[in-house]
Amino acid sequence: YLYFTNHGLIERRDTTLFFVTLEPSIAPGMLNRTAAGLMYTVNAHAATDITGLGILGHAQNLAKQQRNEVSFVIHNLPVLAKMAAVSKACGNMFGLMHGTCPETSGGLLICLPREQAARFCAEIKSPKYGEGHQAWIIGIVEKGNRIARIIDKPRIIEVAPQVATPGATS
Repeated sequence: YLYFTNHGLIERRDTTLFFVTLEPSIAPGMLNRTAAGLMYTVNAHAATDITGLGILGHAQNLAKQQRNEVSFVIHNLPVLAKMAAVSKACGNMFGLMHGTCPETSGGLLICLPREQAARFCAEIKSPKYGEGHQAWIIGIVEKGNRIARIIDKPRIIEVAPQVATPGATS
């Protein structure tokens, strides 16, 4: 796991949950390096990659590690375009709509100060960081008992698949 911490503290009053997805044709180390540089400039509190446990499992692991008594509440769920319908047709057998679908390179879950949210989204999408970077605010941090949860009817963000460009680098 990649954990990026700034004194290990997440405070409810000023923190937003982000989900960032980066172009999958680039090696994972490059993906993390791009986001880590920007996370440093916006004073991110914590982050983890989303892989085998799905977004909810990794959010739960991150919440458990916090010094402060906080919980993560996910309101928005980014999924590949059309996959929400496929998941529903299959009876959600892979856990996609519950946030438990395993990923192989699912992006990063980042906690950062709320006032930096717009700046982070704009900069990660800018040409300065290459193409294929997307970011969404997916939830909030609130006072709680170090758990993560997805609300009953999250807003589904349909994410267009990124087309790999031969020779692309970040």
